[in-house]
Amino acid sequence: MPFTHDIAATYRRPGKVVRRLLEAGEREDRALAILMGSCLILFIARWPALARQAHLEEQELDMLLGGTLMATVFLAPLMFYALAFIAHLIARVLRGQGPSYNARLSLFWSLLASTPLILLNGLVAGFIGPGIELTIVGVLWFAVFMWFWLASMFAVYRRTEA
Repeated sequence: MPFTHDIAATYRRPGKVVRRLLEAGEREDRALAILMGSCLILFIARWPALARQAHLEEQELDMLLGGTLMATVFLAPLMFYALAFIAHLIARVLRGQGPSYNARLSLFWSLLASTPLILLNGLVAGFIGPGIELTIVGVLWFAVFMWFWLASMFAVYRRTEA
């Protein structure tokens, strides 16, 4: 099933989609591809806001894009791997069973599935700028992301107990 169908299905049942992805087996290359795709979309989502900032503050857009590229595509994946490991440790403390791959896939997929809202947030930041609208979209994105992530973690760590 294409990722676009899986992303749409995640908005209905996030745990079911992640369990289906896990049924394909532990494939670290797939998890890394999902993470890198998410980080690339994070980078692209920042473009409108960076263009706005460069125009309003009379800065070089290339410098802003370069710094954002470094942060989102090269450094953020390391942070997400660390966050997934911490989530795995917390799940183990709470008696969850399963490999750390479950936590990585849950986090990475939740990030990818929430990218439509990340792109919307980037558009609002670029065209409207700071304000209540940007805050509302940001809070909406964060709530949806946390819902996906927690539902996925619950599904994959409870799955092996049953």
